[in-house]
Amino acid sequence: MKPQYVYRWVNSHGVIRLFKKASLRRDDLFARLNGSSEGIENPYALIEEMRGQGGLHRVLPVWITFDHDVVREILRDNRFGVGVPTVIGVPRPVRRALERRPVPPNPADPPSMLVIDLPEHTRMRKPVAAAFTRRAIGRLRDRIETVTEELLTALPDDGPTDLVARYAAQVPIAIISEMLGFPDSDREMFLRWGDDISPLFDLGISWRTHQRAMESSEGVHRYLIEHIERLRAEPGDDILSSLVTAGDLNTYELCASATLLMAAGFETTVNLIGKGIVWLLGHPDQLNRLRAEPQLWPNAVEEILRIDPPVLTTIRTTRTALEIGGVRLRKGSTVVLSLAGANRDPAVFTDPARFDITRDNAKNHLSFSNGIHVCVGAGLARMEAAHALRALFEMFPDLRLTDPPTRRPLFTLHGYERLPVHTGPRVRSRQSIG
Repeated sequence: MKPQYVYRWVNSHGVIRLFKKASLRRDDLFARLNGSSEGIENPYALIEEMRGQGGLHRVLPVWITFDHDVVREILRDNRFGVGVPTVIGVPRPVRRALERRPVPPNPADPPSMLVIDLPEHTRMRKPVAAAFTRRAIGRLRDRIETVTEELLTALPDDGPTDLVARYAAQVPIAIISEMLGFPDSDREMFLRWGDDISPLFDLGISWRTHQRAMESSEGVHRYLIEHIERLRAEPGDDILSSLVTAGDLNTYELCASATLLMAAGFETTVNLIGKGIVWLLGHPDQLNRLRAEPQLWPNAVEEILRIDPPVLTTIRTTRTALEIGGVRLRKGSTVVLSLAGANRDPAVFTDPARFDITRDNAKNHLSFSNGIHVCVGAGLARMEAAHALRALFEMFPDLRLTDPPTRRPLFTLHGYERLPVHTGPRVRSRQSIG
């Protein structure tokens, strides 16, 4: 049992876990939203119930907001930081000793750019963002079409399958593996590691879940160390090779950037594709509209992102005392920002619970965050989802669910674990996605 793991779990999860358990016994709405199966299966009913309590309100030991304008303002305000404050204080010599024994690189701990502030954030993000230009993403279009075609061809013709395991998860892991220079043979290994590590984004996970995540993070770290050394000797034309040869980041930082790209490039997109399948199957009128007007596919993806985002919440901490949304916050106050709630704010979106692929302001959602921490791979995720969904429904127009889909047991990275379907007869020739 490594002391730095214990310290991390206590501060990031253990104390919060105790609060959640006590609050659940009081039937607290926030605890039900973040700590129960009800919050995973149907968070939106709880969100709407809590929305009526005010724009920014206290739910011990944090604040929470579902207000679109407040969420957007906080995301863009550098007086808020991404670091979660220390809950359990320890003597400075002990803290320094723990800092010299860091946890393995993972997307939920520094130096991941997701959880660091300026100016370090700029230094970590700049070389990565340079690889995600519109032109660079556009060059991936042909590869995305090829991957989706191969995966669709491998699905059974007029038979049962699980569209998460066989399709929604396979599209993004194939693309991100290529972007990081990983061999195709390692995809399944990364899928297993990803399942173990993704709970780190939730609040108050168990010690056993946390330990499993750390062990898998160690496995990813060992793999990346060897992979980076190979790229130093023989760089390719992938993103990680460009980061390695640029020399701006040390090995630990390279590993942190790679693990974040793996998480962001996979977790967000698999949830987006899976949710898109469910929403479109549940609204055949919208799917028929897309078949008649395929130019609506990009806006359909925006509406899926708005109505049921792949990431439900994010957290910010005040770096100074300040006032926002009419509320005075002390320095060190933690605010939970409900991206899902902001995306259904009736002050911004008319009839927000209605799924409408023609919604003219669907793109005003905050599903990819905002400000300096806006998702660097948002354009890629949009393109992957549009191609994957359109190609699926064109090849299998009679696709249907055979059983209710199964949710992943996660709140923050919200999506489906299984999508049992019957494909229906395959259409042998499809029009180009374009």
